[in-house]
Amino acid sequence: MFTPSQHDVRRFFCEMFRKQQANEILTPLEAIARDWVIQHPEYAAALGDVEAALAQDYSVESGQANPFLHLSMHLSIAEQISIDQPPGIRAAYTGLARRLDSEHEAHHQIMECLGEMIWASQRNGLPPDGAAYIECIKRR
Repeated sequence: MFTPSQHDVRRFFCEMFRKQQANEILTPLEAIARDWVIQHPEYAAALGDVEAALAQDYSVESGQANPFLHLSMHLSIAEQISIDQPPGIRAAYTGLARRLDSEHEAHHQIMECLGEMIWASQRNGLPPDGAAYIECIKRR
C-alpha cells in the first residue's frame, strides 16, 4: 500500500493544479482531483505556490481549514464509492446525494462520518469500523 507523506500529498495537488493551469495532460487520478479543485476555487491560492504549501501549518490552533486534507478526503471518498468499499458505501452515498440533491454536499456529509470513524478507531486502538461508517452515512 502506498502511504504518501504530507509533502507528497501537497506536491501532488500543487503539480496537478499547475498542469491544469497550463492545459497539460493529467493522469486519471489528477483528473479526479481537478474535478474537486474546480468545486473548491477558494483553494486556488494554496495550490498555486508549492513552496508555501509545503511550509504552511494547518494546525487546529491556526484556525485555518486544510485544503489538502479536504481534497484528499474527497479523493478517498470518490475511490471508496467507485469500488464500493466498505461494502454499501455506494448505495449509502447515492441515497444521501439524492436526499440532499447534491453529490458535493453528500461528500461533505460523508467526510464527517469518515472523520468520526477514524477518530474512534484511533481512540479505541481498533481497526476502522466500516459498518458503523455506513450507518453514519445512512443517518445523515
